[in-house]
Amino acid sequence: MKAAVYDRYGSPEVLEVRAIPAPEPRDHEVRIAIRATTATAACQMMRRGDTLTARLVLGLLRPRRRFRVLGIEIAGTVERVGRRVTRFRPGDRVFGFTGFGAGGYAEYVCLPEHGSIAHAPGGLSHEEACSLVDGPTTALYFLRDRARLRTGERIAVVGASGSIGTAAVQLARHVGAEVTAVCSGRNADLVRSLGAHHVVDYTREDYAARADVYDVIFDTVGASSFSRARRCLSRGGRYLITVGGPELYLRDAWSRAFGSKKLVFGMSVDKKAALPVVSDLVARGALRPVIDRRYPLEAIADAHRYVETGRKRGNVVIDVGA
Repeated sequence: MKAAVYDRYGSPEVLEVRAIPAPEPRDHEVRIAIRATTATAACQMMRRGDTLTARLVLGLLRPRRRFRVLGIEIAGTVERVGRRVTRFRPGDRVFGFTGFGAGGYAEYVCLPEHGSIAHAPGGLSHEEACSLVDGPTTALYFLRDRARLRTGERIAVVGASGSIGTAAVQLARHVGAEVTAVCSGRNADLVRSLGAHHVVDYTREDYAARADVYDVIFDTVGASSFSRARRCLSRGGRYLITVGGPELYLRDAWSRAFGSKKLVFGMSVDKKAALPVVSDLVARGALRPVIDRRYPLEAIADAHRYVETGRKRGNVVIDVGA
């Protein structure tokens, strides 16, 4: 099969499209013919081997063989099933999350039938479906499960025009919160179209220096800090952060136990329960995909270069197969 492989850490040029053996499904696995995947900030960090923590998992000096095909969001069609699979049949359209194993930059991937995969939302293309995997499920994890965002609360979404941010704006508006989107001015119309009540252009002003007070601040890109955000959080307010190291788990536990304002950190990895919720939100018109650019698999390095500019709006999709 055709796949984009990287054998060493580095710039987008380390990604090379070549032929590798196709995986074979085990008894409880499905083999998915991938039609679309995405270029994400997480894949950028994996490709570069940015942190010691990442390299302890991926490989210290170079990526271990099993991690050499990136891609964490996928959409496609079930092509084969293991002999004990009951949830899916060949021909089913699915979308899902490959997690730390990645593997989405290829024509085929095998995933456990009870893993983070689900039937794709009806009426959407493969490209649209794969763009609704990590962003919306991460936003659900933080807003619904961790912050328990409620109707009438005020929320600021930092990085509102990214993949998680565009989902968070829509979900917060659906809940009935008052939404302030923090993004560049060029993306103001986009986030307003998704439901933002107010927009703060971070190139002109600091949201944390304003007189506004928020019940929730959701930093989707690691552009802020708890210390800066505290001054504009209400008592009992929650600061949600998706980017950081293991020390944030300790700060999360400490602030939950002792602070009047909470730092909330975590990772959304198991998405099995969230994916059907995403499909339901799409069906009800509460959530829609946001796609900035599309690239063929052969131009995967170009896609990664664009994501590295930090200027993508929503998602960058990679077309893998017909």
